[in-house]
Amino acid sequence: MRIGIGFDAHRLVEGRKLILGGVAVPFEKGLLGHSDADVLVHAINDALLGAAALGDIGMHFPDTDMRYKDISSILLMKKVGELLREAGFGIVNIDSVICAEKPKLSSFIPKMRQNIARALRIEEEKVSVKATTTEGMGYEGRGEGISAQAVCLVKKI
Repeated sequence: MRIGIGFDAHRLVEGRKLILGGVAVPFEKGLLGHSDADVLVHAINDALLGAAALGDIGMHFPDTDMRYKDISSILLMKKVGELLREAGFGIVNIDSVICAEKPKLSSFIPKMRQNIARALRIEEEKVSVKATTTEGMGYEGRGEGISAQAVCLVKKI
C-alpha cells in the first residue's frame, strides 16, 4: 500500500468557466490555467501519480505543450488512470477537499464523484469529495482563487 498527496490552486478570473471535478459550476468567474484549471482533478492526479512514484502532472502534461491548452482535466485523469494500471497499481480510495468561499458546491459534489470514478474506472464509493471555506481568510476567502487537496491510497495488483 502506498499513500499519495496532491495540492493545487488557481486564480479566479472573469471570462473563464469554473470547472471542478469535471463539472461546469455556474459562477461569474472561472479558474485561470493552461488546461481547464480544474484544481480538484489536478490535486487528485498529483496524489495518484505521487503514490505510484510516477512524477507529477507538470511532468506528464506540461503547460508548455499546446496539446494541453484548454484541455479537460478529466481527459488527463483518464491518462493518469492508465499510467497507474500500466505500473501495476489499483486505487483503494481517494479523499479530497475543495477550498472556496464561493460558490457553494455541495449540490455539485455527487456529479464530481461520478466523473472522477468514471475517468479512473473505479467504483464511486472509492471517491470522496468535500468542500469547505476559509471563513473569509486568505486568497480563497477573499475570492481570489480556489484550492484543492487530495490524498489517496493505492496498492500493487
